[in-house]
Amino acid sequence: MADDPYKALGLGKNASQDDIKRAYRRIAKTDHPDLNPDPAAHERFKAASSAYDLLKDPEQRARFDRGEIDAQGQEQPQRHYYREYAESGDNPYRQPHGFDDLSDVFSDLFGGRAGGGGGRRGGARSFDMRGPDQRFTLEIDFMTAARGGSTRITMPDGSVLEVKIPEGAHDGQVIRLRGKGGPGMGNGEPGDALLTLIVAEDPDWKRDGNDVETTLPITIDEAVLGGKVEAQTIDGPVMLTVPRGASSGQKLRLKGRGIRGADGRRGDQHVVLKIVMPPRVDDELARFIEEWRQNHAYDPRRGK
Repeated sequence: MADDPYKALGLGKNASQDDIKRAYRRIAKTDHPDLNPDPAAHERFKAASSAYDLLKDPEQRARFDRGEIDAQGQEQPQRHYYREYAESGDNPYRQPHGFDDLSDVFSDLFGGRAGGGGGRRGGARSFDMRGPDQRFTLEIDFMTAARGGSTRITMPDGSVLEVKIPEGAHDGQVIRLRGKGGPGMGNGEPGDALLTLIVAEDPDWKRDGNDVETTLPITIDEAVLGGKVEAQTIDGPVMLTVPRGASSGQKLRLKGRGIRGADGRRGDQHVVLKIVMPPRVDDELARFIEEWRQNHAYDPRRGK
């Protein structure tokens, strides 16, 4: 990825967390490999994915801004030159004969195995090293995130994978696909594929933690007289009791009808009532309201 993750998202360092999320969504919708086969778009998407992964966490973002970690999220080295450390007195692996003898230490540290020649110094050496992790983005709809499910994704090599989405998945959550990343070196195992989830916005649902909110349209008579009205939940429709004299904006709670959290408990659903006028106000309704207003007029705009 680029050395400047802000630049990869087209942002400045003063961008808000919401700006970062919006920029990433915009790039994902135009440059995702499933949507745009252009190799240049693929590179932009990879850079944006790495940048978003770094900057979405405020604490990690702050560490990058302070120079404590680099654009890949790695700790910044305290010494600028490896040889300086390798030959210093406080290095426990220091070798008196210089840099080349450290190859055996590297072999132990990184899982490498000496190859060829049959001996420690007999011929060229090869190493078995685990492949790199690869990061991708997967956009899912609200209900798939809430209920859980599965979806198919196409990997850069053309393979198609079935990905299981856990119930209660949230925006920015990372799913690890073991062994689906970059190939290893020698006999090293492949890395993992890390999928960052983007939960698409839904016009009918809002999420706040494990609570959800929906809007329920009701008629004038339902607002005045109250009654049972069908309301949608994550689990399907239920009958909701609208109280007599309900107002637009009034909230009714459906306990335990929200998102299931990691602890197994579910949040609540808040239903916001919205009084909707009939498609046409006929003469009968108009006469009734005029007669009613003569003796029952009130002003809801005046202070309580």
